[in-house]
Amino acid sequence: MVNILGINISDYKKPEILAKIVGFLSSDSQHYIVTPNPEIILRASHEDDEELFYILNKADLAIADGVGLKFASWLQDRNLPRLTGADLTLDLLQLAQAQKMKVLVINWDGGLSKKMDIAAALHRRYPDLDFLIKDEPRDYFISEEDTELKKYGAQIMLVALGAPYQEKFIWHNLKKLPAVKVAIGIGGALDFLTGKIKRAPKIMRAAGLEWLWRLIKQPQKRARRIYNATWIFTKEALRSRFILPWIYRKNVACLLYKNDNGNYKILLVERTEGKGHWQLPQGGTDGLDLKTAGLKELSEELNLPKEKFAIRAVMKNLYKYTFDKGLGKYKNPQRHLGYKGQCQSLIIAEFLGDLNEPRVNFWDHQNYKWVDANNLINEVHELRKPSAKIYLEKFKELI
Repeated sequence: MVNILGINISDYKKPEILAKIVGFLSSDSQHYIVTPNPEIILRASHEDDEELFYILNKADLAIADGVGLKFASWLQDRNLPRLTGADLTLDLLQLAQAQKMKVLVINWDGGLSKKMDIAAALHRRYPDLDFLIKDEPRDYFISEEDTELKKYGAQIMLVALGAPYQEKFIWHNLKKLPAVKVAIGIGGALDFLTGKIKRAPKIMRAAGLEWLWRLIKQPQKRARRIYNATWIFTKEALRSRFILPWIYRKNVACLLYKNDNGNYKILLVERTEGKGHWQLPQGGTDGLDLKTAGLKELSEELNLPKEKFAIRAVMKNLYKYTFDKGLGKYKNPQRHLGYKGQCQSLIIAEFLGDLNEPRVNFWDHQNYKWVDANNLINEVHELRKPSAKIYLEKFKELI
C-alpha cells in the first residue's frame, strides 16, 4: 500500500489484481474497486470532498490510474504499478464472458457513448457476453421500486458516471444489488470501446503520455484538467513529502454547548473509524479565520445552517500535539497529508436549536451525544482528555 496525499493506493501488479478480482467474484461478500488518478486524489484531499476521501480509502482495491501516481510513489522510494481503468475494464469484460457472468453497465446519459453504442461495441467484441445497460443521469439512485436490476442478477457492475459520481453511486447503491460481487467505476473507458474517443498510441501509453495525447486532441476541454493533474498534483506531492512533516497543521476545536434550563450540555461526536472515540468536533482552518473555520466545521459536520450557532468566544493556539500511533488516524500520512501534528485553537459556540437536530456525516462520525459540562472529561476519549481539560476551563471562565 502506498499513501498519496492521504489516499491509500494498492501496490499489486496486474496478475495479482486479476487474481484478487477472481477471488472476489467467488466469495459471498461484495467488493468495490476504485481507480484514482491525480485529479480524483486532488478532489478528495484538497477540494474538501470528505465523502469521496472516505469512499476511496474504504475500497477493496484502489488501482493507480495515472502516471502521476507512479511519480508520486517514487518520492517515497516506492514504485507503484499502474493499471488504467480502460485496460482493467477490458479484462473484466473478458473474464465475465469466459466465466459466463452477467455484467451490469450504469452509463451516464450525458456522456459521449449511449446505450445503443455500447451494446453494439460489446456485441462485436464479446459476442457471448450477457449484459444489461442503463443510461442514467449522474444523480441516479436505485429505488426500492426498481426491481429490474435485482432480477437481472449481475455479478459485475461497471459504473461509467465519471468521478466522483460513480464512486458515490457504488457506495450508496451496492448493497441494494446483492448479486453483484465486484463493482468498479470506469470513467470514460467505454468511450474508447465504442470509438467515440481514440486512445493514445501504445507507445505514448507505455511512456505515460496519455495526458499529452488528450491535450493535443482536446486542448480547450483538457487544458485545465491537465494543469491540475500535472503541475498542481506534483506541487502538492512534493509539499506533502518534504515540507509538511515539519509543520503543525492549523486546527480549530469546537466546544458547542446548550443551556438547558441552567444545565449546560456539551456536544461530543464519535469518530467513524474509532468505536468509543468521543471528542469535540474539530477540523483544519484551511486558511480561514478561526470564527469562519469553526462555523464551517459545525455546519458541515452537523448538517445544520450556520444560524444555529452563536460564537461566544474565540481563543488561539491553546493546544499542540504530534501525530503518533495514539492520535494516528492520519499517520503515514492520511487525512492531514503528512503534517507533523496539529496546533489547535478553540471556538466556544452556543447551540440555538433543539438537542436532537444534529445529523452527523458517516465519513466523519458515527454518532453524537450531549453530555453534562461537569462530566465532559469522563466522556471524552483518553487521548482527548488533556485538551478537553483546557477547553473546559475556558468554558467555565466564560459562563
